[in-house]
Amino acid sequence: MAIIMKSKEAAEQVYATIRSQVEQMKQQGHRPHLATLLVEGDPASAYYARTKQKIAEKLGISFHLHTFNRHVSEAELLHLIGTLNDASHVHGIMLELPLPQHLSASVIKQSIAPYKDIDGITPDNKLATVTGDAGLYPATPQACIELLKHYGHSLAGKNVTLVGIGQTVGLPLFHMLQRENATVTACHAGTRDIAEHLNHADIAFVAVGCPDVITQDMVHPGLILVDAGINETLEGKIVGDAAPDVVEKVHAISPVPGGVGTLTTAILYKNLLKAIRLQHYSREVVYS
Repeated sequence: MAIIMKSKEAAEQVYATIRSQVEQMKQQGHRPHLATLLVEGDPASAYYARTKQKIAEKLGISFHLHTFNRHVSEAELLHLIGTLNDASHVHGIMLELPLPQHLSASVIKQSIAPYKDIDGITPDNKLATVTGDAGLYPATPQACIELLKHYGHSLAGKNVTLVGIGQTVGLPLFHMLQRENATVTACHAGTRDIAEHLNHADIAFVAVGCPDVITQDMVHPGLILVDAGINETLEGKIVGDAAPDVVEKVHAISPVPGGVGTLTTAILYKNLLKAIRLQHYSREVVYS
Protein backbone atom coordinates (compact mmCIF):
# COMPACT_ATOMS: atom_id res chain seq x y z
CA MET A 1 0.00 0.00 0.00
CA ALA A 2 1.26 3.46 -0.90
CA ILE A 3 2.36 6.19 1.45
CA ILE A 4 -0.55 8.65 1.66
CA MET A 5 0.79 12.20 1.41
CA LYS A 6 -1.82 14.10 3.42
CA SER A 7 -1.33 17.84 3.64
CA LYS A 8 -2.79 18.74 7.03
CA GLU A 9 0.59 18.88 8.77
CA ALA A 10 2.19 20.86 5.93
CA ALA A 11 -0.72 23.31 5.90
CA GLU A 12 -0.55 23.78 9.67
CA GLN A 13 3.14 24.64 9.41
CA VAL A 14 2.33 27.31 6.82
CA TYR A 15 -0.50 28.66 8.98
CA ALA A 16 1.75 28.78 12.06
CA THR A 17 4.23 30.96 10.17
CA ILE A 18 1.43 33.18 8.89
CA ARG A 19 -0.07 33.65 12.36
CA SER A 20 3.31 34.70 13.69
CA GLN A 21 3.83 37.21 10.88
CA VAL A 22 0.31 38.59 11.22
CA GLU A 23 0.83 39.11 14.95
CA GLN A 24 4.03 41.04 14.26
CA MET A 25 2.20 43.21 11.74
CA LYS A 26 -0.58 43.94 14.21
CA GLN A 27 1.96 45.07 16.79
CA GLN A 28 3.14 47.56 14.19
CA GLY A 29 -0.40 48.81 13.64
CA HIS A 30 -1.16 46.91 10.42
CA ARG A 31 -3.66 44.15 9.67
CA PRO A 32 -3.68 42.12 6.44
CA HIS A 33 -6.92 42.50 4.50
CA LEU A 34 -8.26 40.20 1.79
CA ALA A 35 -11.22 41.14 -0.42
CA THR A 36 -13.01 38.28 -2.18
CA LEU A 37 -15.56 38.68 -4.98
CA LEU A 38 -18.29 36.06 -5.29
CA VAL A 39 -20.99 36.01 -7.95
CA GLU A 40 -23.85 33.79 -6.77
CA GLY A 41 -24.86 30.71 -8.73
CA ASP A 42 -22.11 28.18 -8.04
CA PRO A 43 -22.55 26.37 -4.67
CA ALA A 44 -18.96 25.11 -4.65
CA SER A 45 -17.57 28.64 -5.03
CA ALA A 46 -19.76 29.88 -2.18
CA TYR A 47 -18.56 27.00 0.02
CA TYR A 48 -14.89 27.71 -0.72
CA ALA A 49 -15.35 31.42 -0.07
CA ARG A 50 -16.90 30.75 3.34
CA THR A 51 -14.13 28.29 4.17
CA LYS A 52 -11.49 30.90 3.35
CA GLN A 53 -13.32 33.42 5.50
CA LYS A 54 -13.27 31.08 8.52
CA ILE A 55 -9.56 30.43 8.06
CA ALA A 56 -8.85 34.16 7.75
CA GLU A 57 -10.58 34.78 11.07
CA LYS A 58 -8.41 32.12 12.75
CA LEU A 59 -5.28 33.73 11.29
CA GLY A 60 -6.23 37.22 12.41
CA ILE A 61 -6.65 38.42 8.83
CA SER A 62 -9.41 40.83 7.88
CA PHE A 63 -11.69 39.28 5.24
CA HIS A 64 -14.41 41.04 3.27
CA LEU A 65 -16.66 38.91 1.07
CA HIS A 66 -18.29 40.99 -1.67
CA THR A 67 -21.30 38.99 -2.90
CA PHE A 68 -23.22 39.76 -6.10
CA ASN A 69 -26.34 38.23 -7.61
CA ARG A 70 -25.81 36.18 -10.76
CA HIS A 71 -27.14 38.98 -13.01
CA VAL A 72 -24.50 41.51 -11.93
CA SER A 73 -23.07 43.58 -14.77
CA GLU A 74 -19.44 43.45 -15.81
CA ALA A 75 -19.18 47.19 -15.30
CA GLU A 76 -20.24 46.84 -11.66
CA LEU A 77 -17.58 44.24 -10.96
CA LEU A 78 -14.90 46.25 -12.73
CA HIS A 79 -15.85 49.34 -10.74
CA LEU A 80 -15.47 47.51 -7.42
CA ILE A 81 -12.14 46.00 -8.45
CA GLY A 82 -10.89 49.46 -9.41
CA THR A 83 -11.90 50.73 -5.97
CA LEU A 84 -10.17 47.81 -4.24
CA ASN A 85 -7.03 48.32 -6.35
CA ASP A 86 -6.80 51.90 -5.07
CA ALA A 87 -7.66 51.10 -1.43
CA SER A 88 -4.47 51.14 0.66
CA HIS A 89 -6.00 48.98 3.42
CA VAL A 90 -6.80 46.16 0.94
CA HIS A 91 -3.76 43.96 0.37
CA GLY A 92 -5.22 41.11 -1.66
CA ILE A 93 -8.05 40.59 -4.13
CA MET A 94 -9.47 37.20 -5.05
CA LEU A 95 -12.08 36.41 -7.69
CA GLU A 96 -14.09 33.24 -7.13
CA LEU A 97 -14.55 31.25 -10.34
CA PRO A 98 -16.43 30.20 -12.41
CA LEU A 99 -18.41 33.28 -13.45
CA PRO A 100 -21.78 33.36 -15.24
CA GLN A 101 -21.51 33.22 -19.03
CA HIS A 102 -22.46 36.88 -19.56
CA LEU A 103 -19.29 37.96 -17.74
CA SER A 104 -15.84 37.88 -19.33
CA ALA A 105 -13.54 36.15 -16.86
CA SER A 106 -10.54 37.26 -18.92
CA VAL A 107 -11.46 40.95 -18.80
CA ILE A 108 -12.27 40.85 -15.10
CA LYS A 109 -9.09 38.98 -14.15
CA GLN A 110 -6.97 41.44 -16.10
CA SER A 111 -8.47 44.35 -14.15
CA ILE A 112 -7.01 43.17 -10.82
CA ALA A 113 -3.81 44.97 -9.79
CA PRO A 114 -0.95 42.44 -10.18
CA TYR A 115 0.47 43.25 -6.75
CA LYS A 116 -2.89 42.38 -5.13
CA ASP A 117 -3.60 39.29 -7.24
CA ILE A 118 -2.97 36.58 -4.64
CA ASP A 119 -4.19 33.78 -6.93
CA GLY A 120 -1.70 34.64 -9.69
CA ILE A 121 -4.30 34.97 -12.46
CA THR A 122 -3.33 38.31 -14.04
CA PRO A 123 -1.15 38.44 -17.18
CA ASP A 124 1.76 40.00 -15.27
CA ASN A 125 1.77 37.24 -12.68
CA LYS A 126 1.39 34.53 -15.32
CA LEU A 127 4.48 35.92 -17.02
CA ALA A 128 6.35 36.04 -13.70
CA THR A 129 5.47 32.38 -13.16
CA VAL A 130 7.12 31.55 -16.48
CA THR A 131 10.23 33.67 -16.01
CA GLY A 132 10.71 33.25 -12.27
CA ASP A 133 10.72 37.01 -11.75
CA ALA A 134 9.15 38.67 -8.70
CA GLY A 135 5.40 38.16 -8.61
CA LEU A 136 2.53 36.23 -7.10
CA TYR A 137 2.44 32.68 -8.45
CA PRO A 138 -0.71 30.49 -8.63
CA ALA A 139 -1.40 28.74 -5.35
CA THR A 140 -2.26 25.21 -6.51
CA PRO A 141 1.00 24.59 -8.44
CA GLN A 142 2.93 25.89 -5.43
CA ALA A 143 0.98 23.52 -3.20
CA CYS A 144 1.85 20.56 -5.45
CA ILE A 145 5.56 21.22 -5.06
CA GLU A 146 5.45 22.10 -1.36
CA LEU A 147 3.52 18.93 -0.52
CA LEU A 148 6.15 16.85 -2.28
CA LYS A 149 8.98 18.61 -0.44
CA HIS A 150 7.19 18.23 2.89
CA TYR A 151 7.52 14.47 2.44
CA GLY A 152 11.22 14.78 1.69
CA HIS A 153 11.12 14.34 -2.07
CA SER A 154 13.46 16.49 -4.14
CA LEU A 155 12.67 17.34 -7.75
CA ALA A 156 16.21 18.15 -8.85
CA GLY A 157 17.42 15.68 -11.45
CA LYS A 158 14.23 13.63 -11.33
CA ASN A 159 12.23 12.45 -14.32
CA VAL A 160 8.82 14.06 -13.91
CA THR A 161 5.69 13.42 -15.95
CA LEU A 162 3.03 16.11 -15.87
CA VAL A 163 -0.41 15.01 -17.07
CA GLY A 164 -2.52 18.03 -17.99
CA ILE A 165 -1.25 21.47 -19.02
CA GLY A 166 -4.27 23.67 -18.35
CA GLN A 167 -3.90 27.39 -17.72
CA THR A 168 -4.82 27.17 -14.03
CA VAL A 169 -2.58 24.37 -12.75
CA GLY A 170 -0.67 22.36 -15.33
CA LEU A 171 0.98 25.09 -17.39
CA PRO A 172 2.28 27.18 -14.48
CA LEU A 173 3.34 23.98 -12.71
CA PHE A 174 5.35 22.98 -15.81
CA HIS A 175 7.46 26.14 -15.55
CA MET A 176 7.86 25.85 -11.76
CA LEU A 177 9.06 22.25 -12.11
CA GLN A 178 11.69 23.30 -14.62
CA ARG A 179 13.03 25.86 -12.16
CA GLU A 180 13.30 23.02 -9.64
CA ASN A 181 15.74 21.42 -12.12
CA ALA A 182 13.43 18.51 -12.90
CA THR A 183 13.37 16.90 -16.34
CA VAL A 184 9.73 17.39 -17.27
CA THR A 185 7.58 15.57 -19.82
CA ALA A 186 4.20 17.25 -20.39
CA CYS A 187 1.29 15.04 -21.47
CA HIS A 188 -1.88 16.49 -22.96
CA ALA A 189 -4.87 15.62 -25.15
CA GLY A 190 -2.55 14.88 -28.06
CA THR A 191 -0.32 12.47 -26.15
CA ARG A 192 -0.76 8.99 -27.62
CA ASP A 193 0.44 6.87 -24.69
CA ILE A 194 0.51 8.52 -21.27
CA ALA A 195 1.39 5.20 -19.61
CA GLU A 196 4.64 5.05 -21.57
CA HIS A 197 5.74 8.38 -20.10
CA LEU A 198 4.60 7.44 -16.58
CA ASN A 199 6.64 4.25 -16.85
CA HIS A 200 9.85 6.31 -17.05
CA ALA A 201 8.85 8.80 -14.35
CA ASP A 202 10.14 9.06 -10.81
CA ILE A 203 7.43 11.58 -9.94
CA ALA A 204 4.14 12.42 -11.65
CA PHE A 205 1.61 15.20 -11.30
CA VAL A 206 -1.92 14.95 -12.68
CA ALA A 207 -4.13 18.01 -13.14
CA VAL A 208 -6.76 17.25 -15.77
CA GLY A 209 -10.06 17.63 -13.93
CA CYS A 210 -11.49 14.25 -14.93
CA PRO A 211 -11.84 11.10 -12.79
CA ASP A 212 -9.86 7.95 -13.61
CA VAL A 213 -7.45 9.63 -16.03
CA ILE A 214 -4.69 7.65 -14.32
CA THR A 215 -5.48 3.97 -13.84
CA GLN A 216 -3.61 1.20 -12.04
CA ASP A 217 -2.24 -0.35 -15.22
CA MET A 218 -0.53 2.97 -16.13
CA VAL A 219 1.65 3.29 -13.01
CA HIS A 220 4.54 1.41 -11.38
CA PRO A 221 5.56 0.60 -7.77
CA GLY A 222 8.29 3.24 -7.61
CA LEU A 223 6.12 6.15 -8.72
CA ILE A 224 5.32 9.14 -6.51
CA LEU A 225 2.01 10.66 -7.68
CA VAL A 226 0.63 14.08 -6.78
CA ASP A 227 -3.06 14.31 -7.68
CA ALA A 228 -4.25 17.90 -8.15
CA GLY A 229 -7.61 16.94 -9.65
CA ILE A 230 -10.88 17.82 -7.94
CA ASN A 231 -14.02 16.22 -9.37
CA GLU A 232 -17.52 15.65 -8.04
CA THR A 233 -19.20 12.33 -8.83
CA LEU A 234 -22.91 11.87 -9.48
CA GLU A 235 -23.19 10.72 -5.88
CA GLY A 236 -21.69 14.00 -4.66
CA LYS A 237 -18.35 12.51 -3.67
CA ILE A 238 -15.14 14.49 -4.26
CA VAL A 239 -12.46 12.47 -6.07
CA GLY A 240 -9.18 13.15 -7.83
CA ASP A 241 -7.94 12.37 -11.34
CA ALA A 242 -6.38 9.04 -10.33
CA ALA A 243 -8.56 5.94 -10.03
CA PRO A 244 -9.03 4.71 -6.44
CA ASP A 245 -7.07 1.49 -6.95
CA VAL A 246 -3.93 3.35 -8.08
CA VAL A 247 -3.06 3.62 -4.38
CA GLU A 248 -2.40 -0.13 -4.36
CA LYS A 249 0.46 0.07 -6.85
CA VAL A 250 2.39 3.36 -6.50
CA HIS A 251 5.02 4.19 -3.88
CA ALA A 252 3.26 7.34 -2.66
CA ILE A 253 0.17 9.36 -3.59
CA SER A 254 -1.64 12.49 -2.40
CA PRO A 255 -5.29 11.93 -1.45
CA VAL A 256 -8.35 13.81 -2.70
CA PRO A 257 -9.66 15.41 -0.59
CA GLY A 258 -7.02 16.10 2.04
CA GLY A 259 -4.09 16.59 -0.28
CA VAL A 260 -3.19 19.42 -2.64
CA GLY A 261 -6.45 21.33 -2.09
CA THR A 262 -5.95 21.68 1.66
CA LEU A 263 -2.46 23.09 1.20
CA THR A 264 -3.60 25.39 -1.63
CA THR A 265 -5.73 27.44 0.75
CA ALA A 266 -2.75 27.90 3.07
CA ILE A 267 -0.60 29.03 0.14
CA LEU A 268 -3.21 31.67 -0.78
CA TYR A 269 -2.68 33.34 2.59
CA LYS A 270 1.06 32.95 2.22
CA ASN A 271 0.68 34.81 -1.08
CA LEU A 272 -1.28 37.53 0.72
CA LEU A 273 1.65 38.24 3.01
CA LYS A 274 4.00 38.15 0.03
CA ALA A 275 1.72 40.70 -1.67
CA ILE A 276 2.05 42.99 1.34
CA ARG A 277 5.83 42.80 1.12
CA LEU A 278 5.75 43.62 -2.58
CA GLN A 279 3.47 46.58 -1.94
CA HIS A 280 5.63 47.79 0.93
CA TYR A 281 8.93 47.77 -0.93
CA SER A 282 7.68 49.22 -4.18
CA ARG A 283 4.87 51.61 -4.97
CA GLU A 284 4.66 50.19 -8.45
CA VAL A 285 5.71 46.56 -8.77
CA VAL A 286 7.14 45.65 -12.15
CA TYR A 287 7.21 41.90 -12.76
CA SER A 288 8.75 41.68 -16.20
